[in-house]
Amino acid sequence: MKRWLAFWAACLWLCLMCVPALAADGYKYSYTYTYDYWEDIRQSPDAYRARLMISGGSLGIPGGLKTPQGLFVRGEDIYICDTGNNRVLQLRLNDAGADVIRVIDSFTGDTEPRTFNSPRDIYVTEEGDLFIADFSNNRIVKLDKDLNWQLSFVKPTDATFDQSMNFLPKKLVADTSGRVYCLAQNVNKGLIKFEANGDFTGFIGASKVRYKWTDYVWKLLSTKEQREQQEAFVPTEYDNVCLDEKGFFYVVTKTFSEAELRRGDAQPVRRLNAIGNNILVENGNSYVIGDLQWAPGNTNITNSGPSKFVDVTVMQDDIYTVLDSTHNRLFTYDQQGNLLWAFGGVGNSDGFFNRPSAMEHMGLELLVLDEAGSLTVMTPTEYGRLVFKAVAQYREGDYEGSAATWKEVLAQNANCDSAYVGMGRAFLQQEKFEDAMQYFKMAHDTINYSEAWRLHRMELVEKNIGWIFAIAVVVLVLPLAVRRIRFLIWEVNQEP
Repeated sequence: MKRWLAFWAACLWLCLMCVPALAADGYKYSYTYTYDYWEDIRQSPDAYRARLMISGGSLGIPGGLKTPQGLFVRGEDIYICDTGNNRVLQLRLNDAGADVIRVIDSFTGDTEPRTFNSPRDIYVTEEGDLFIADFSNNRIVKLDKDLNWQLSFVKPTDATFDQSMNFLPKKLVADTSGRVYCLAQNVNKGLIKFEANGDFTGFIGASKVRYKWTDYVWKLLSTKEQREQQEAFVPTEYDNVCLDEKGFFYVVTKTFSEAELRRGDAQPVRRLNAIGNNILVENGNSYVIGDLQWAPGNTNITNSGPSKFVDVTVMQDDIYTVLDSTHNRLFTYDQQGNLLWAFGGVGNSDGFFNRPSAMEHMGLELLVLDEAGSLTVMTPTEYGRLVFKAVAQYREGDYEGSAATWKEVLAQNANCDSAYVGMGRAFLQQEKFEDAMQYFKMAHDTINYSEAWRLHRMELVEKNIGWIFAIAVVVLVLPLAVRRIRFLIWEVNQEP
């Protein structure tokens, strides 16, 4: 009997020890999550699920996919830069996977060579023209829809471009006028701009140099040999670029320190206007930096350190998603910089990635390209679609509908601070200031709360202006009247 009691006591002790540990581990490593005001992780319903995982072998082409680097979507067509195989694949999704429409490994025209060498990125216009960053051939080639060569964009001969370096274009976009903007390896002056005829016309959006004043003073006092050994004050090099429907550039960079990230100086995601100024809105409770909790980068833990973004894509209503190559996750933000959700991770299962290299969207679906040789198609869940719907309703002016949809979101996820902020903003537009204050308070949104309180105070004044005026008159006139009456009484008493 004692043995049985000891056995069951041991089992109970193991359960008590393991269950909290499992719960904590599941809480920490939930597939989909957000952060609260205190930067603690909060579980969230899944916003996306993997619908398809397309491997190179399933496409039925020789060589499969070898270290693919570039991804682009135009309409129903998906273009993949199969970098290791020196070709571009044009695919179209079906229910079971994807069909190969074209294998683009050569083209015709009066230029040499007529093949690719490590193509890194591609951009396709609405007319079907293709711009391909032919990395190791030191050029960007423009082809028409029938793969006839039109133009090559090559190394600028301008003095602002270091002539000792090769032109190694790695990422590019093109606008509706045919101008090309590209990022080249080892170029930290921003986006290289080419006119439609191939002429180089300068750089856009060079990152501002950041340094400590103590470093600057020390550099002034150093000898020539010491200055050569010190780190140069140079701008940050961008890693990827995306052009949204309004003509703004979204860029990402991985060059920063953890201290800069904590202070908000790193700006790993930026939205550049035509003159290169960063106009990204960051009104959320934290900066747009991906994960807020991470193991220090100097540890031996795999995938440690802060998020390092390798790509960005802009969806409807200025909602954008960034791809993190440190933890292999995707982070989605709204136009105000509020984190809507984060999901993904390291692994071989559906919805997890090994070496994500590029990302695009097709409608509300997200496509993630993996260097390991696969393409994952992520589709939004009911929860994810509700969030997109609430944001769209607000942008369209349907504030009552937006508030109702955000309420449905909260029914599924009471930890969603973005829903509280969304409801607050919807009530603010409906001039329901007290309701707006309540929801902003729950989201700890002090900026919007202050605005709602200011408008509520103005509303109170307008509604009670009559009483306020009457009270003001009484307060100002009554003492004068009392004084006058007392004076008259005094005069009467002075008469003989």
